[in-house]
Amino acid sequence: MKKLKALIVMCLAAAMLVGCGSGTAATDTYVFSSELDIKNLDSSDADDGMSFNAMHACIDGLMGLDEDGNITGAIAESYDVSDDQKTYTFHLRENANWANGDPVTADDFIYAWQRILKNNGNYAYMLGSDAASIKGVDEILAKMDSQQELTDADFENMGVSHPDGDNKTLVVELTKPVSYFDELMTFPCYYPINQKFCEEKGDQYAKSATNVLSNGAFIMTDWQPNKQATFEKNEDYWNADAVKIQNLVMNLVQDPQTAATSFGSGETDFAPINSELVDKYKNDDSYVSFNEGYLFYLEINEKNTDLANNKIRQAISMAIDRDDLANNILKDGSKAAAGFVPRELSVSPSGSDFRDDAGNYDVTTYDLEKAQQLFAEGLKEIGKDSITVRLTYGTDESPMDQMAEYLQNALTKLDGFNVEMVATTKQDRIYNKMKNGDFDIACTRWGPDYGDPTTYLNLLLDGNANNYGKYYSKEYEEIMAKVSTESDTTKRWQYMIDAEKIIMKDLPNIPVFEKGTSALENQKVSGLVHRPVGVPYTFTYVEKAE
Repeated sequence: MKKLKALIVMCLAAAMLVGCGSGTAATDTYVFSSELDIKNLDSSDADDGMSFNAMHACIDGLMGLDEDGNITGAIAESYDVSDDQKTYTFHLRENANWANGDPVTADDFIYAWQRILKNNGNYAYMLGSDAASIKGVDEILAKMDSQQELTDADFENMGVSHPDGDNKTLVVELTKPVSYFDELMTFPCYYPINQKFCEEKGDQYAKSATNVLSNGAFIMTDWQPNKQATFEKNEDYWNADAVKIQNLVMNLVQDPQTAATSFGSGETDFAPINSELVDKYKNDDSYVSFNEGYLFYLEINEKNTDLANNKIRQAISMAIDRDDLANNILKDGSKAAAGFVPRELSVSPSGSDFRDDAGNYDVTTYDLEKAQQLFAEGLKEIGKDSITVRLTYGTDESPMDQMAEYLQNALTKLDGFNVEMVATTKQDRIYNKMKNGDFDIACTRWGPDYGDPTTYLNLLLDGNANNYGKYYSKEYEEIMAKVSTESDTTKRWQYMIDAEKIIMKDLPNIPVFEKGTSALENQKVSGLVHRPVGVPYTFTYVEKAE
């Protein structure tokens, strides 16, 4: 019966979209196009923005976003914080239920958080001191790193529980105050999982529409990888009155030109476009551009003895004309990076942007003459006339290919600098080449998981799973330890500024640009929430005028 219902919804959605003129798609159906695919709907495993979009459409965490993008209660109706800021008590909504009728309980969160650790999920570290700082998690992660067997006692000591007989109250104990803890709770790795449903599905959990259980605004009705995912409104959602559309359609892995054509014929309400299409559409009333949140950068393999020379690293950085790349090649709202922590990420206790307080670094300023001088000095120091460097990038993570081609051209302008291009896929780049140290310089990117500079600064800590270049600095470790423990927010802010100065001097990662997005957006649509931090898009409040 459920399959039949899903099929009917899909057919209705398709029928409503056929034959619509530009901007006239059915008002109860919202169509969102993406160049990317949904890779995974398991909150203990997913690690990409499109998967987060899909999960967020059908699963609520403790906290969520209101129609203005502000943090608000979701499954948690309210919460209390202890005087020492280290114990959070969440009071779950009585009317928050899973689509199968089960209530959403504290045990659903406890199970999910323990499961991501047991499965060594990509974001398991975010439960520890690198982010949420939940009591007992660092000890679990340490045992995992040393390949020791975990026991029930390890998880019994984990700081998540509920009072006896009260499964609608979740108590979370932290090892230190975390000023952005409520924002963390909007991130997918902290979402709940219905244990009974998950274990019934086994290794098929979250791998298809029928194997995903919703407690959110929409219910997934169909998911065809590399093609399309469809959702219908969850009438039993605790906040159903806020949901105005009946159907949500995500067109996946859609070429920007195809998406733009579909938008022109009224078949798509939101169509991201690439730099090749910007000039064509930038004067259109439907054209929008905004900060996507990703920082694109170069990661240096510390084991490469040529690249270990700091002057050579400085030369690489100063040989890149970031403004030219952003404004004349990408043309999508991207901006030249001025440091490793991007703009619009976080504000100080006094309300200023981190980038404004930290300032710009000379090493990110284009100066080919200075770059050549530094490179020549670096070559002399390492006793070579030239070097050959492999530049690794994924061709399926636009605009990484444009970045790589631009860098090849820029770096080979340095006399004696040879570039060998290594084109691959994102999965191979990260999980094979970078993870195994099989690279010299990798074109990579990072999207902020939460609105604090540590979401970037932690990447270069010794032992961080994303520190693929194996950078280590005692000075950096010491100052980041102060960031981790300092309760005075003003002092902590300055420590983070000082920490960035260290890595911008050492240049283990060379920031290149902050990604923007250009898109065509139906002017009759309102309520799409976009944030450059965490889950990119929230569809709960989307509304289409007649």
